[in-house]
Amino acid sequence: MHLDDTIVAISTPPGRGGIGVVRLAGPEAREIAASFLRLVANRQLEAGRALFGELVEPATGERIDEIVATFFAKPHSYTTDDIVEISCHGAPVVLRHVVEMSLARGARLAEPGEFTMRAFLNGRLDLTQAEAVRDLIESQTLFQAKVAAQQLDGALSHRLQPIKQQLVQLIATLEAGIDFAEDDVAVMPGTEIVRRIGEIREPLEKLAASFAYGKVVHEGLTLAIVGRPNVGKSSLFNCLVERERAIVTATPGTTRDLVTETVAIGGLPVRLVDTAGIRHALDEAESIGIRKSMEALADADLVLVVLDASQPVDDMDRELLEQVRQRAAVAVWNKCDVARDSNTPATSGLTLVHTSALSGEGIASLREEILQRVRGDGGAQMESGFLTNVRQQDLVTKTLAALEAAEAAVANRTPHEMILLDLYNALRALDEITGATTADDILNLIFSTFCIGK
Repeated sequence: MHLDDTIVAISTPPGRGGIGVVRLAGPEAREIAASFLRLVANRQLEAGRALFGELVEPATGERIDEIVATFFAKPHSYTTDDIVEISCHGAPVVLRHVVEMSLARGARLAEPGEFTMRAFLNGRLDLTQAEAVRDLIESQTLFQAKVAAQQLDGALSHRLQPIKQQLVQLIATLEAGIDFAEDDVAVMPGTEIVRRIGEIREPLEKLAASFAYGKVVHEGLTLAIVGRPNVGKSSLFNCLVERERAIVTATPGTTRDLVTETVAIGGLPVRLVDTAGIRHALDEAESIGIRKSMEALADADLVLVVLDASQPVDDMDRELLEQVRQRAAVAVWNKCDVARDSNTPATSGLTLVHTSALSGEGIASLREEILQRVRGDGGAQMESGFLTNVRQQDLVTKTLAALEAAEAAVANRTPHEMILLDLYNALRALDEITGATTADDILNLIFSTFCIGK
C-alpha cells in the first residue's frame, strides 16, 4: 500500500438514495476533482468550504448532475491527506461514473478500510480508535454507538496510558541500575520491584475483567427461554419482543421449532430464542424440537427457566433448574396473576422473578435482572474505555502473563537483565493494543473487515 497514491471510493452504502458520496484522498485529489467539477461562479475548491456546483463530462462540458463538493486540506482531514468529498444524487450509475473519471485521471480504487488505515499510519488515530470506527459503523443500538464514540475519542488509550507509563518507568529504573552500577546508581530491591509490578497489574486485571461486558456491548448476547410446555415461554417471548412474534395457544407443545428475534434491552442487542417445551416427546417432530431446545440452552449466554406459578413444580422443572445452576440463568415464576398459592419454589440459588406475560406484571423487573446479569458486579459498564474484542483481550492477557513471569523471576533472585526481558514482553503487548508496534499482517486483518470507502 502506497501512502502517496490518490485513492477514490464510494463512501455511502450500495443502492439508490437521495445522496451519495464519493471520496478522494491523496496529493492529487483536488486536481482530479476539479477536472470534472464546475463550481458556482467559477470558484475553486477551498479548504473547509462546501461549494455548490455541477458534475460535468470533462471532454464536452455536458452536465451530469448537481453536486456539493467539500475540500479538506492536509493535515486537517480524516486521513491527514488532501480530501475531496463529492455529494451527488444517490444514483449508482452517477456515483460509479465519478469513480471511473477519477481512475482515468490517475486515482486508484481504495482498498477496504484504506482511508482509516491511512489515518492510523499517519498518526491521526491509534489502533483502538480505528477499531472503534468499524464498531460505530456496525452499531445496532444507540448505546453501542455511544460506546464506540467513546472509544473513537480515545477512552481505552487514555485508560492504558498511565499503566504503560508506570511500566516504562520501572523498566528505565532497572536499566539505569544495570548500565550505571559503577556510578553508584541504586539497584532496586526485589520487594520494591514486586510492589511496582503489583501496581501495574491491578488496573490491568480490572481492564481484563471488563471484556465480558465489552464483548456483550460489541456483539450482543443470546438468551434462551426454556421450560416445560405451556408455562408461558412464547407469551413471555412476545412480551420481551413487544409484538406477537411467536404463536401462543392453550395447547401444550405449540412451539416445535426455535423462534428467534433480536431486541435492544438497555441498549444492548439481545437475541431471544423461544424454544420447544421440554418433556418426554410424543412424536418425532416434537423430539427434534426438544433436541434443538437443549442445544439452544447449551449455546446461550443467558438462560431464562420459566416455571408455571399456577401448577406445582415437578421433576422436569427441578431437573432444568439443576442443569443451569452453574450457568448465567434466571428463574421466572410466570402466571403469578393466577397462582394457586403464594409459595415460591426452591430455585437452586437462582434469582426468581415473578411475572405475568398476560398482564405485563414483572416484565420491567425481568428486563432489569437480565441487564444486571450482563453487567455483573464489577461495575465495568460504569468505566469508560473497556475491551471490546478478542484481539485486545488476548494482548492484555499476554501482558499480565509477562508481569507474572517477572514477579516469579524476582522471587527466584533472577538477574535484573532477565527480569527486563519479561517486562519488555509486557510492554510490547501493551503497545500492540494501540498499534505502537503492530505487524503488517495484523493490520491487514483488522482493516480488511472495513467497508470500502471507509
